[in-house]
Amino acid sequence: MYFTGIIIAVCTFLTIGIWHPIVIKTEYHWGTRPWTVYLAVGLACMGAALFIENPILSSVVGVFGASALWGIGELFAQKKRVQKGWFPMNPKRRDDYFPAGDDEPDGGDDR
Repeated sequence: MYFTGIIIAVCTFLTIGIWHPIVIKTEYHWGTRPWTVYLAVGLACMGAALFIENPILSSVVGVFGASALWGIGELFAQKKRVQKGWFPMNPKRRDDYFPAGDDEPDGGDDR
């Protein structure tokens, strides 16, 4: 029997599961500013995957890199989710979410 596909699938599932809380915590503490770090990690992993001979390791590194790149969009989407009140806002960064003069949206506001 060949387990390569199953191993890659499980590692992909775990990698995506790991990135979800990383994005949430990153946005909470630092906002969207670290998107360049996500870009660098993603590109580095994608590039490294090209030179790894082992198919399982190459796949896992590539998936990790792709997840980091996907995380860039999720950082900005997470900011919008916080503005909608779906996730807690970091009170130290309130001005990042609602610039001076803007009020926090009410429950029925579609911002």
